[in-house]
Amino acid sequence: MIAELKEKLSGEVAKLRYELNVTLPQEIRKAVEHGDLRENSEYKAALERQRFVQARLGQLMQRLSKLSDIDVTQIPTDRVGLGSRVIVEDPATEVRETYELVFGDGGELQDGQVSMSSPIGLALQNKSVGESAVLKLPTCTRRLKIVELLTIHQIDMP
Repeated sequence: MIAELKEKLSGEVAKLRYELNVTLPQEIRKAVEHGDLRENSEYKAALERQRFVQARLGQLMQRLSKLSDIDVTQIPTDRVGLGSRVIVEDPATEVRETYELVFGDGGELQDGQVSMSSPIGLALQNKSVGESAVLKLPTCTRRLKIVELLTIHQIDMP
């Protein structure tokens, strides 16, 4: 899971670096050749894109750095942690929901994924099967009983 995310982010970094170092300088050079830069929309657009790419590269590099600091051996094997897939049941309604705890800092979450720093992620962390997590929301408080748990160690097994 962590390796796949690093690979995905590294691919995006490579594309953005190419754009920043090859594509955008060519576009800026072409725009400069047109003359008056004050009225040159291509020049302004290229500079704006350049600033965006630089900012995005900074975000991705920071995220890759954080991912490199994660020691998978420190993630619990019997409790909810990063990469865990958890099935919870609301005792009041008997409705079951499945969540996957992911490293999230503004990245794109897929259906069923929750960030470790989200309210539900924080409520579930370090809980074991059979334990209840209390989720305090602005409109109500929910109790969620953990009925099944697969940790990152079980999911990432070949």
